[in-house]
Amino acid sequence: MTFRSVLFPEAEEPAVVGAVEEPECFHDLHLDQVVAAVTATRPDYQLSPLFHQPVRTIDAIVYRQAVMRDLQGAGVRVPIDEFATRMRATREDLSRANKAYYEREKQLWLLTAVHSYCDAVEQLGLALSQCSVRSPALLAFQAYLAGYLGSEAFERLSDEARRLTAAIAALRYSLHIRNGTVTVRAAGPMADYSASVERTFEKFRRAVVRDFRVTFREPPTLTHVDAWILDGLATAFPDSFDALAHFAETHQEFIDDRLARFDREIHFYVSYLCHMERVGAAGLTFCYPEVSPAEKRLCVRESFDLALADALIARKAPVTTNDIDLHDSDRVIVVTGPNQGGKTTFARMVGQIHYLASLGVPIPGTEARVVLCDQVFTHFERAEQIATLRGRLHDDLVRLRSMLDRATPHSLLVFNELFSSTTVQDAVRLSRHVMAEVLRRDLLAVWVTFLGELTSFNQHTVSMVSVVDPDDPAKRTYKLERQPAATSAYAVLLARKYGVTYDQLIERLGTCTRG
Repeated sequence: MTFRSVLFPEAEEPAVVGAVEEPECFHDLHLDQVVAAVTATRPDYQLSPLFHQPVRTIDAIVYRQAVMRDLQGAGVRVPIDEFATRMRATREDLSRANKAYYEREKQLWLLTAVHSYCDAVEQLGLALSQCSVRSPALLAFQAYLAGYLGSEAFERLSDEARRLTAAIAALRYSLHIRNGTVTVRAAGPMADYSASVERTFEKFRRAVVRDFRVTFREPPTLTHVDAWILDGLATAFPDSFDALAHFAETHQEFIDDRLARFDREIHFYVSYLCHMERVGAAGLTFCYPEVSPAEKRLCVRESFDLALADALIARKAPVTTNDIDLHDSDRVIVVTGPNQGGKTTFARMVGQIHYLASLGVPIPGTEARVVLCDQVFTHFERAEQIATLRGRLHDDLVRLRSMLDRATPHSLLVFNELFSSTTVQDAVRLSRHVMAEVLRRDLLAVWVTFLGELTSFNQHTVSMVSVVDPDDPAKRTYKLERQPAATSAYAVLLARKYGVTYDQLIERLGTCTRG
């Protein structure tokens, strides 16, 4: 079993991993906020680009979901976290080596880094050998790691690092400081008088006293005096320091490429799982979606906008969940309802869960069946750009044309208030043309609009309405239900609440006349 990556099956590995730009849909869907929150605690791994590169096949999604399940199992996360801690220490030691000015200081920090690295790899191998992993990715890595630990190259590296570290730690020397001169000499056998001194002064101990010791901050690199002492040690112990120089020259590149890649890629999963746990602590649920390569049926239960949920949880505010259902011939969800009723949030939620599903990670919801999308296209309102010399309507049409030209039957479109800059009559006419083109191309879409006429375009359009509290129409529930659009119902409810319906006004006017 070969191993290259825990993110991509060998047959589907892209030529370049994690070097793609942020997808166009990220800002509109607030996925940029989601990824920022997920990766915030691990900036040194530069994980964001890994979230910009979804996979394109069901096999790759299953490959990633299996790794996620292993990491959620008992005993697997702990050795991964410990390995990360030790590898972080290795990188810090290497950073100190690179920043060091004096050559022997560089060599000592490199030796420390190698020692940390060997310890990290050995401890990970021992811990993983005792874990029951099932995912093809981690099984392959487990086998690769066992082979690497048993290789002649690693055993030689580990043995040399340990012997040299022990030899340098065993050096004993004395410093003679006189008239500004420091002399370093190898120290012979010397008695340790510390225990005798403590016994002598023990009788003067009366009670716990204030600790007058001062902690001195270590400089980031050696001072020139430290360097002189180190040079003196090299002169006093030439064999040990010649061996150190040879070791540093031989092992400049000691970290195995596949282990370094594993150390980064595994945190794609760990960072997302940690974010899931933070959100899940508020009572929200994630699930592994069943992803279909072709069948355009959606069924999601109790899902939510992950970016909004993160913000609401921080404010200790409740998070509303919603369901999605698209049957065999359904293609476009047309979302209508009152302003500030959760329509745009619902559209973002649909886009988010499809993109996250294409990453192979759990998505918000208790259960889900979604479509494998090759791309998610969004069209949200934008401010006019003077540099383009285009008005908003012109810009809307240019962006729509570009989007439709690039979309495939496996793409998802998310529209939010198209043609809001024009008249209602023109908006209806233009929207009908766009709707006809979307359906002709057999595309999936979510369309937030103020045009109720679109909800009954044909049998492939589904109407979902943002409902209000029937007892208080001014109160939003942020729930969306599959039902016919009622463009005037909200106005009637509000008019009735405030006593300004036609009948109420006639009655009041009649009362005034009689009075």
